Amino acid sequence: MKRLFTSESVTEGHPDKVCDQVSDAVLDAILAQDPKAHVACECAAKTGFLMIFGEASGNFDVDYEAIARKTICEIGYDRDEVCFNGNTCDIIVHMEEQSADIAMGVNESYETKTGTEKGDDALIGAGDQGMMFGYACKETPELMPLSTQMAHNLAKRLAEVRKSGELAYLGPDGKTQVTVEYDNGVITRIDTVVISTQHSEDVSLEQVRNDMIEHVVKPIIPEDLIDDDTKYYVNPTGRFVIGGPMGDSGLTGRKIIVDTYGGHSSHGGGAFSGKDPTKVDRSAAYMARYIAKNVVAAGIADECEVQLAYAIGVAEPVSVCVDTFGTGIVDNERIANLIRANFDMRPAAIIRKLGLDKPQYRQLAAYGHMGRTDLGVKWEDTDMANSLQLAISGASDK
Repeated sequence: MKRLFTSESVTEGHPDKVCDQVSDAVLDAILAQDPKAHVACECAAKTGFLMIFGEASGNFDVDYEAIARKTICEIGYDRDEVCFNGNTCDIIVHMEEQSADIAMGVNESYETKTGTEKGDDALIGAGDQGMMFGYACKETPELMPLSTQMAHNLAKRLAEVRKSGELAYLGPDGKTQVTVEYDNGVITRIDTVVISTQHSEDVSLEQVRNDMIEHVVKPIIPEDLIDDDTKYYVNPTGRFVIGGPMGDSGLTGRKIIVDTYGGHSSHGGGAFSGKDPTKVDRSAAYMARYIAKNVVAAGIADECEVQLAYAIGVAEPVSVCVDTFGTGIVDNERIANLIRANFDMRPAAIIRKLGLDKPQYRQLAAYGHMGRTDLGVKWEDTDMANSLQLAISGASDK
């Protein structure tokens, strides 16, 4: 049975991603001064202005406006000709301290207050309630879905040819999309590639189309997945000169599927950018990815989705759920028990294990938070795979 599945990505100049990157640049600056700071920073952008708002508490002193201007200019919005200018746009800042009602649950967990658990890893409670998902599969070396990884790689390539000057007429804003065809669950070909890219006014659609196929698609999409029936849509509206926040408003946290698995996995709904790691929207999603990736790397399943759920102020997750979509060598309940026995999923333990109290987040705010083996982030490590193999072998022998 044949089926098609599609995933998208966006470039760092997409207006929502501009906001994500400013939010995470603020977070990085604060964590550099105070690794234990509590931050929830969001941004909104439209023609000629960007607003920074949210909560931040800790021992730090940062210049929000300067951080925003530097980030916007580094993205490529440094002159009026590209429709947004970090040097001259209005910056509005409205940051407050974290609510004391929230802080009392984060700073001292339910377990610590009731004496049911002791030690540093029990001290921090989850910064909010909610459910988070992690996913891994064997479609790519990064253990990510192929459509997602290809869409990200195309978006990164768009940025590369713009910044290098190879295609100097390109603007920072852009989107990519890849449709993969499966036959009985096996990848057979790439059915459709979509690229929409901002460009200068004096360039023809024909040139943009030819350059996108030659300089962006061909270096990224494997030849054996392309055939005569593969369809290419390049700037299908016919023109993309007005881009960035002038073309569309931007908002932090509006590209949550781009940030994760391109629609291949469930999503709890929480965004990542601008949030310190006590917010389990971010840290538990990274932990769930780490767990799922190690399960697949261990050969326990070809595909794995892990759900973690939390109550605000409580350190231990309220539930751990696993789905291997029929690919597991043992049943899902046994894998869930294996996860509980081998992974500490309390927020403080996650922060320590994955090194989440360090500035590292702006680089993740475009081109996906998962599958980023290029950045050396800890949740992409497979250092638990051998331990899981031994543990599952022992469990299977009993």
